[in-house]
Amino acid sequence: MAQLITSSQNRYIKQANQLKKRSHRDKCQEFLIEGFRELSRAATGQVHIEILFICPSLFLGENEDKLIQKIADKQALVLEIPEFLFKKLSFRDRPDGLLAIAKQRHLTLGDLVLPENALLVVAEAIEKPGNLGTILRTSDGVGADALIIVDRCTDLFNPNVVRASVGTCFTIPVVETSSEELFSWLEEKKIDIVATTPHCDLVYTKADLRRSIAIALGTEQYGLSEKWLDKAKIKVNIPMNGVADSLNVAMAATLCLYEALRQRN
Repeated sequence: MAQLITSSQNRYIKQANQLKKRSHRDKCQEFLIEGFRELSRAATGQVHIEILFICPSLFLGENEDKLIQKIADKQALVLEIPEFLFKKLSFRDRPDGLLAIAKQRHLTLGDLVLPENALLVVAEAIEKPGNLGTILRTSDGVGADALIIVDRCTDLFNPNVVRASVGTCFTIPVVETSSEELFSWLEEKKIDIVATTPHCDLVYTKADLRRSIAIALGTEQYGLSEKWLDKAKIKVNIPMNGVADSLNVAMAATLCLYEALRQRN
């Protein structure tokens, strides 16, 4: 089933290496997915996998063959490569022998189908791939209806975002847009913005988070911009009783989203 490749000069190996650079990902509209869990979720979601690299000597479990067959059945090219080549492609200290090239998929606000009391997450200019990935993972965990990235700094298709999200970037709708476009859309849909900021008195557990809301989170260093704070109908804070004045943005997202889930349940 798999073709064997042993040369680092093979065109598919070169293609995968080039996709480690954001400029090439943007140009080719492709990206890398590494890992069994991530690829399992990609294969179940609406992700078109073009090429799958496998290294059986690195497999960690017993279900790899089923996943490989599932991906192959969707017309992906399956290539077997030796450990030394796989480790050069891998982003991980302990790779599990599965890595793929996939086509990027871009959704718009018009693609979103929302329930009556929608729960959205807005990430404004998040800089660190690990934080964006964790916010995706939490959004999936609470069953949020979409994550909307505005004024992006971090590439959604960065392999470290995919890894930190554990593949949940393929299970929750993700839209990239501008703040201005999103403001108009939220107003049209009658969805209230909930801003997280230390500069207010309302504790996040006291706010009504059961209505249609978009919980907005800002940059790691500065938090939400003034334009988002000005547009927010509800502003909430997370109590800080020590010397630190704020939490990591992904942790703040987790607290607010699970509070919204608690209220809705």
